[in-house]
Amino acid sequence: MTEDMIIMNTVDDYNRLFGLETLHPLVNVIDLSEATRFPVRFTINYGIYALFLKDTKCGDIRYGRQTYDYREGTIISFAPGQVAETEMLGGIKPTARGIVFHPDLIKGTSLGQEIKTYSFFSYNSTEALHLSDEEKRIILDCLAKTRMELEHPIDKLSKRLIARNIQLLLDYCMRFYNRQFTTREKSNKDVLTRFETLLDGYYPGGHSHTDGLPTVRYFADKVCLSPNYFGDLVKKETGKSPQEYIQNKIIDTAKDMLADTEMTVNQIADELGFQYSQHFNRVFKKITGRTPGEYRREYEAR
Repeated sequence: MTEDMIIMNTVDDYNRLFGLETLHPLVNVIDLSEATRFPVRFTINYGIYALFLKDTKCGDIRYGRQTYDYREGTIISFAPGQVAETEMLGGIKPTARGIVFHPDLIKGTSLGQEIKTYSFFSYNSTEALHLSDEEKRIILDCLAKTRMELEHPIDKLSKRLIARNIQLLLDYCMRFYNRQFTTREKSNKDVLTRFETLLDGYYPGGHSHTDGLPTVRYFADKVCLSPNYFGDLVKKETGKSPQEYIQNKIIDTAKDMLADTEMTVNQIADELGFQYSQHFNRVFKKITGRTPGEYRREYEAR
């Protein structure tokens, strides 16, 4: 952790950083044009949720190995535990709008139960959501409704209404991300092809000896995407998760080794990257309905 890192555990921490008014201890709708302080360069360790619509033009944004030039607004988001470094451009007053809220705000609400389903909170900033003008208007309308509720005197319905407005905002963001996956069809196909090639070459390339079992993170890193974005992209394109692809490859490889080699089950488990043969047995039986030994005996009896 660097000396300049800001530990942002409360909404008030964010408000003080930019000189903004605190209307509610657990949530604030942000308009940086109202800020009275403008730090030039800072690193934040988030203990709160944050989602921002950047109104300024975007430069080059990397998606996988390709670069796209976007000139409409973008949405970026952060979840507790994430670290982000920001450097403001000299002489330019930021115009971003968005929302910050503490996890305690949504405890006991439907949003609290579903917050983990909004996987875009774990996307990298380079995987930002790019909005059309109509989509920007929808986001700004959601923010305005939330701000209006914050300015209303607190009553028994305040927490529920604020949480529901935030959930509506996040639902729209999820819809727009799904749209973006569709409009980026060619780049998505390129990522999928690269994933399939890497997966096919994982065992022949001996990677299990150095990296163990293949993981979603391993392949996401190889295609330069965050695991959540990579997972959502693959699911959107194929209807299957990367984990399903990986498990199928493991089992197919295991079947070949059981049928075509004299290696013991323990040796096969080790070759595949399992630390324990019991783990291999459980995974194999879960997928095939048989233990490795039963599969081998059935194959030999054919």
